[in-house]
Amino acid sequence: MNQTAKTSRKSGMDYFLFGFSLIKRKGLRSFVFIPLMVNLLLFSGVIYFAIGQLENAFAWISAQLPDYLSWLNFILWPLAVITLLVVLSFIFSSVMNWIAAPFNGLLAEKVEQHLTGKDLNTGNTVDLIKDLPRIFGREWMKLKYYLPRAIICLVLFWVPLLGQTAAPVIWFLFSAWMMAIQYCDYPFDNHKVPFPDMKFALNQTKGTSFTFGASVTLFSMIPIVNFIVMPVAICGATAMWVDKYREAYRHPEIAPQ
Repeated sequence: MNQTAKTSRKSGMDYFLFGFSLIKRKGLRSFVFIPLMVNLLLFSGVIYFAIGQLENAFAWISAQLPDYLSWLNFILWPLAVITLLVVLSFIFSSVMNWIAAPFNGLLAEKVEQHLTGKDLNTGNTVDLIKDLPRIFGREWMKLKYYLPRAIICLVLFWVPLLGQTAAPVIWFLFSAWMMAIQYCDYPFDNHKVPFPDMKFALNQTKGTSFTFGASVTLFSMIPIVNFIVMPVAICGATAMWVDKYREAYRHPEIAPQ
């Protein structure tokens, strides 16, 4: 293992911020570029379509408003655009995780090679294509884990008092946990670590997992910045894997049971 493999990072936020440095490293930039461009092109297309629909909607609203309320357009339009960007960012990031899953796994592999100086020997492009059903199956596992818990958390918002107090906190903590699962799973999956074992490992390092996931969640809320959150999170999560989990799962007899 080379000198860059072990770091002094302790919190999950440290690992996430380290991802910003990793995406600029020589030898990794090309693997960051592909999912980043796919993300940018698809998101731009969706935004272009959505803005067009907003223009039509506001044209209809303007026609209905009396002249003395026309000033509302100057308030509603920027609010609608900001709301659209935030909502689409959350929805689109979920869709992109499916579309970019094979590229994300490849990026995690290259980051690990960069940090450890060792080849993972996961095969060539043909092997990657053959592995696609397993890769998408893993994404399906994450979705099945996410949906019922997300529904329960959302229901809490409709409970009197709880919806205005504890529910937002619970939703944020759940989102942070899911972000940790989503991105840390790529290096775990590259080593064929079962999904339940991956969750158990993250649960054993709750503080790091939650601070990493919270960092991803917060940065995902920032329009424009959220374009690069995915590769940054994958790089940071892989650095976490190398520091905290890799040795145990290279030697199953000492892996968490």
